[in-house]
This record gives sequence, structure tokens and C-alpha cells, in this order.
Amino acid sequence: MTTKHTHGPNFGRTVEGCPRCTDLAAGAAPVTWAPSRAERDRRDDKERAAAIRAHFAPNGPHSRRACGPVCTFGDW
Repeated sequence: MTTKHTHGPNFGRTVEGCPRCTDLAAGAAPVTWAPSRAERDRRDDKERAAAIRAHFAPNGPHSRRACGPVCTFGDW
């Protein structure tokens, strides 16, 4: 848990006497919320690409015609 600021939003500017601003100036790590939208998108893209490669791989469901008479893989 981090120390709380004793002032309102200052958009990156420090306030003299604020314990959290003092901590940040001394090198404390800023609070982060995980994962960011970009990180989630990259992870989702990697998972989607892996699923596509697995489906269309040699001896995969598509080449064995296990996906049915009409392949609907990826229609989500």
C-alpha cells in the first residue's frame, strides 16, 4: 500500500509537504493498474493467432475436416 497524497490532482506536479510526493521524488514506484488496454489487446491478439495456427495447422482440425462441412472457425 502506498502513502496517500494530501492534496487534489496536480497532473504530475509535486506539492511541498505531501508525503506521497516526497516518496515519489525519492524514487518510489508510481501506482500502476494492470493490465493496460494495450497489454490486454496484445495478449488477446497472441491468443487469437495461436488458435488460428492450431486450427489450420497440418493435421489440425481443419485439415482433418473435423470442423464440419463448412468451416465456421473464427466466426465469433
